[in-house]
Amino acid sequence: MRILFTCYPERTHFLLMAPLAWALRTAGHEVRVACQPKLTDAVTRAGLTAVPVGSDRDLWQVAGRLKGSGARLAPGLAEPYDAAERAAGDITLPWLREAYRVRIEAAHKMTNAPLAPGLVEFARHWKPDLVVWEPLTFAGAIAAEAVGAAHARMLIGADVYGIARQRFRRLRDALPEGERGDDPLGAWLDGYARRYGGGFTESMATGRFSIDLLPPSLQVHAPGLDYRSLRFTPYGGPAVVPRWLWEPPRRPRVALTLGLTVSDHGLAYPVDVQDILDHVADLDIELVATVSEKAAKELRRVPGNARLVPYVPMQALLPTCAAVIHHAGVGTLTTAAFYGVPQLALPWDVDQPLLSGRLAAHGAGLTTHATRATGPAVRAGLLRLLGDPAFGARARDLREEVRAAPHANAVARELEEWVAAGAR
Repeated sequence: MRILFTCYPERTHFLLMAPLAWALRTAGHEVRVACQPKLTDAVTRAGLTAVPVGSDRDLWQVAGRLKGSGARLAPGLAEPYDAAERAAGDITLPWLREAYRVRIEAAHKMTNAPLAPGLVEFARHWKPDLVVWEPLTFAGAIAAEAVGAAHARMLIGADVYGIARQRFRRLRDALPEGERGDDPLGAWLDGYARRYGGGFTESMATGRFSIDLLPPSLQVHAPGLDYRSLRFTPYGGPAVVPRWLWEPPRRPRVALTLGLTVSDHGLAYPVDVQDILDHVADLDIELVATVSEKAAKELRRVPGNARLVPYVPMQALLPTCAAVIHHAGVGTLTTAAFYGVPQLALPWDVDQPLLSGRLAAHGAGLTTHATRATGPAVRAGLLRLLGDPAFGARARDLREEVRAAPHANAVARELEEWVAAGAR
């Protein structure tokens, strides 16, 4: 069968989808990845076939992330998806409705409007049997509905999008029909659906079902939606294992990584790397810090127990580590879980605080928000991870959760059966 993947033009989003795309490819299916032109290099470097569609536009061009510790998306852009972290009593229908309006105008339209027409055109030409899209790429659902293809949503972290949608529907449906008011997301998607010969359905907002890469202890789901687990496969793109990783470490090795996204966009890290280096300089550890060349040049001191590298494949580094300090990005957090490494998470944006809170509640790590992640705080957290064997035990439990999920080949077969049964 023919399977079309599409995603937001961020390399880290695509890297989460690539292993499933390859499983479907090696199962004998035709696979294409439709994306904005600037993402095509990442797709082809992964050995997959790219279909450039539309023009290059994304959230970074308007808001980006503010430089410095504790930076967040511009006010309003993270909403309504902050709803996943708020107490239910804090959520009102007017708040959600206005948050949707802000998000649609400032973000969703920007990345989906230039993508949707070309994606529909390609879908009509290629006639995919299945479209797999991630939560920011509603154009995937639009194209699937336009050609009558089955489609599924592949999560890129906590399902804050599904939670926001279900809460909105529940609050709105509880009112008498004449008092419910408008549905900004539904109306926006309905406009596209009618343009291509259909009408809005809820699956355009949340998928026919959702594929989740997170282990059960870290999953954040919306009541009433259908989810399928997929075992996470560590993959960070083309990489080379350095010679120094061939030998086991002589003392506890600790990884410090703050993610590909910040490096890719040349932005400042949300924590003070120099402060962290200074406060772990006297510890009997080997610190491997993945720091961009730009950030490395700005450092004033590099302690003798630290090795600075611009990039190293996490699937090669983390199995050798006693602990990892990171930004709570989904790829890094789940790779660490895959290898059973205790984690010190320094979250700062979107679903990072939510996921790192789940991690800490499980006992496989600790979390300190980036706004409070000073050198002394990171040092104290790291010493706890290294000194208390309970963190290692719980990290190994989390590893077993990850590896118990169906692997990509099994999920590929499930998708085959679903489409063959006539799913639309």
